[in-house]
Amino acid sequence: MKTVNKIYINGEFVTPHGTETFDLINPTNNIKIGEVLLADETDTQNAIAAAKAAFKTFSQSSISERITYLEKLKSAVQKREQDLIDVMIEEYGGTYQFATMSNKNTGGWFDSIIETLKNFEFEKNINSSIVRLQPVGVVGIITPWNASNSSVCSKVATAISAGCTVVIKPSEMSSLQTQVLMEAFHDAGLPKGIINFVTGLGNVVGTELTNNKDVAKISFTGSTAVGKMITRNGAETMKRVTLELGGKSPNIILDDADLQQAIPMAVYGAYMNSGQACIAPTRLLVPINKLDEVNVLAKATAEKVIVGLPENEETNVGPMVSVKQFERVQNYIKIGVQEGATLLVGGEGKPEGLEDGNFVKATIFTNVRNDMRIAQEEIFGPVLSIIPYETEEEAIEIANDSPYGLAAYVSSADTDRALNVASKIDAGRVCINGFSHDPMLPFGGFKQSGIGREFGVYGLGAYLEPKAVLK
Repeated sequence: MKTVNKIYINGEFVTPHGTETFDLINPTNNIKIGEVLLADETDTQNAIAAAKAAFKTFSQSSISERITYLEKLKSAVQKREQDLIDVMIEEYGGTYQFATMSNKNTGGWFDSIIETLKNFEFEKNINSSIVRLQPVGVVGIITPWNASNSSVCSKVATAISAGCTVVIKPSEMSSLQTQVLMEAFHDAGLPKGIINFVTGLGNVVGTELTNNKDVAKISFTGSTAVGKMITRNGAETMKRVTLELGGKSPNIILDDADLQQAIPMAVYGAYMNSGQACIAPTRLLVPINKLDEVNVLAKATAEKVIVGLPENEETNVGPMVSVKQFERVQNYIKIGVQEGATLLVGGEGKPEGLEDGNFVKATIFTNVRNDMRIAQEEIFGPVLSIIPYETEEEAIEIANDSPYGLAAYVSSADTDRALNVASKIDAGRVCINGFSHDPMLPFGGFKQSGIGREFGVYGLGAYLEPKAVLK
């Protein structure tokens, strides 16, 4: 069994002041694999103080110095790539496919922000005056369990590029992954206090970060409910916030799309990261006159989806991260049946042979109405809802009839037609004919999917405050 009993403050691994422990459970078999000693308010305050002291010098650093630090961080993280993959599979239950892809792309966050930084204007002349963009201050970074390493690296890279110092609160459920990342960041050799890790509970460490007057900004990825709480608590000290929250992403299949290609892609897309992905296209909108054909293709695809042990290379869907998350998904499957949706494939219970872990059958509901809870609420598991529509206009209306607006997808044989539909969808990111990603483009949500944007120039700008100097 592994023990995590250190946090990282002011360039040193220190024993937490906190005394509470948290069990780390392998979601594949629900066996305890580790224990973490959790940080408390005192630890958080110490980390904030270290970041505040370091900010005085680091905020004045040059662009070239920051680029050097980013390159060192990238190199250090890439050296631990295999360790990060292995521990993500063990601790989170992330599939080999997802863990490998996620950690191999981690270096890309540093590359993209370095490129952004090289061309970014921190000072502009307007009329006879100057506008300078200066770092906002100490940033509290709060990250989720479903993409811990990637989320930490992308946020830290942007904060460093702006000249901010950080206190990171990763999910306590990702403590083994955090241990590897802390070691990598330490090996990068940045000046003390720029990067600090405080692993603890959200209602302890997260609350202190949100309430503490010396933290200027919170960058949070997680649930909408927690995002609202951070906004309320941070208002007392006028915290700047970047919130990347939940999603219930629509995937519109237009009537001219190639169903043989679009439907299998839609099913596998809905199950990305075992369905534990905020951008997963879990609402599949299809023409009503093609519903029967879609059902046949979707069912056939789902029956080929491999739900299994995450370490196996062929596995598409691994376990849910915890018993609590498994039960949440099971409850939504029950709700779908009770609401009158047609269960096309999957359903309640665990797949045969996987009874020891938190495994959910690859599930699809069809004949779903958009006002059903399974169409309106984020399930965060391998559950897809197929929703029929009559006209293109109705498809757009259904897509926008959601409290969320993080991502959306459109498939069509006519790119111009797809672009026209995309222009009418209220979402922060819309992909045409597939699943694309570009770390230079802004990422974030409309409506209750969040506030602000990450990545590229839009993400960097969120860590800066404009100052007008009149002369």
